[in-house]
Amino acid sequence: MPGWKALPDELDPDVGAFTERLRRLIDRSGLAVTAVAERTGHERSAWDAYLNGRLPVPRSAVVALAEVAGSDPAALATDWELAERAWSRGRGGDAERDVARDGARDAEPGRGRDAEPDAGDRTMQIRRLDRPEPAGTSAGASPAPRPRTADSHAPAPTPAPTPASSSGSRRQSVLLSVAGVLGALLVVTAALLLVDLGGSDGGGGDGGDGGDGRAVAPPTTSAPPATPRADLPAGVMCAGSDCTGRDPEEMGCGGPLATTVARTRVGAAQVEVRYSDTCAAAWARITGAAPGDAVTVEVAGAVRRAAVTPGSGAEPDTDAYTPMVAVGSGADARACATLANGGGGCTTD
Repeated sequence: MPGWKALPDELDPDVGAFTERLRRLIDRSGLAVTAVAERTGHERSAWDAYLNGRLPVPRSAVVALAEVAGSDPAALATDWELAERAWSRGRGGDAERDVARDGARDAEPGRGRDAEPDAGDRTMQIRRLDRPEPAGTSAGASPAPRPRTADSHAPAPTPAPTPASSSGSRRQSVLLSVAGVLGALLVVTAALLLVDLGGSDGGGGDGGDGGDGRAVAPPTTSAPPATPRADLPAGVMCAGSDCTGRDPEEMGCGGPLATTVARTRVGAAQVEVRYSDTCAAAWARITGAAPGDAVTVEVAGAVRRAAVTPGSGAEPDTDAYTPMVAVGSGADARACATLANGGGGCTTD
């Protein structure tokens, strides 16, 4: 029978009540937490977090525990929903307070800012350029445009050039005109090149800015997204290479989505290769082990490792599991154990 730790004082009452109910259910079943983890398909470390109020309990874990303990899952549904809402409130409250605080801070400097007009003010200034401003415009307002009169648009009179400087002025005008035409051609050519580069080979990957401020349409044959989360079941956070190095429980790849594809005995411990077809990833798990025992998973030279820790509760830890490694088939993964007493073995030995 596990000796339960006291739940944190700051824990939401609904979460605390549901956690205590799960503890009582385990106590009545007579099972240790390690046995619950093995029979429900959820890792021991995950159950430690659930039963101490550190992580919300997924619905799949609640259903599996009810089946193992011989209880009706529907009897837990109401308490689970209350606890889930409490977790949601806890995750969103801090973000809402940060947004409110940032909004109040931004509003205060906004009331005293009049020297730098925003984008809307600049747009209105451009639209008012053709209309004269009334007299007495304040210093903070936009500059008064010149009225559209013949005098204001007429060029200032210039003295007639002397015969000695006429040819030089004409040459200078011609050179400036040529330079202006060449500059315009260069700008147009550069813009066309940038548009072509941005749209012909999918450069940039997200159909963003084409280099001259204009949106470039994405190519018809774009690369697939790196993380196809939209195609995954609810609660699954990764697939394939995105899962490598990640915790299978936190990514939603464990529990009913995982199966044991290979196992072996190394001393008193059992070593397994766990595989999730949904996540296209494998990991290794060791159970019935002793502190200091380690387990690894290997796929095509990629290795991930975990060790059994002494634990801090009344019942010492006896299991551990590694992070995931992407693999197309669980048969391509191998799990190995290295015991603290010097023994060792692998699932393919």
